Amino acid sequence: MKKILSIVSVLFISVSSFAQTAVNTDSLPTYKRFPEIPVFKLTKVPDSTEFSKADIKKNKDVIMIMFSPDCEHCQRETDSILAHFDAFKNVQIVMASPLDYVHIKNFYQKFHLADYPNITIGKDNVWALGTFYNVRNFPTIAVYDKHGQFVQIFEGSIPVQKVIAALP
Repeated sequence: MKKILSIVSVLFISVSSFAQTAVNTDSLPTYKRFPEIPVFKLTKVPDSTEFSKADIKKNKDVIMIMFSPDCEHCQRETDSILAHFDAFKNVQIVMASPLDYVHIKNFYQKFHLADYPNITIGKDNVWALGTFYNVRNFPTIAVYDKHGQFVQIFEGSIPVQKVIAALP
């Protein structure tokens, strides 16, 4: 009887610890469970063409920025990135917003983003990136290495030096 009770106890403990592991894994944010650049589709500014994951250049670090054109923190972050652009000149920057295309285009023009060929900005029509990153604050910035593997995420207003330091 003691032998059966011992076996049942060991099985119960094993199953309980396995169940704990599964719960912990499922509670990880999506971008940590799937650490590659996610599939997305943007309506690109200024020409309304489509831009997707397939258009990301190979062997370049990538920064994904989810933003709102009318967000003061997003505007300041964009100013900081442009002011320190030498640190980002070999990085592909993708900026995505769920807001109206006209507002995104005004943002694009205000910051003269046409002058920066490695910055792509567009409307995320179904807010796939916002959902993937569980965006709660603007800007949300995700950094990926040249192999498309997740490095770090930042939420809200942060010093641009932290983003630069996260680049591999």
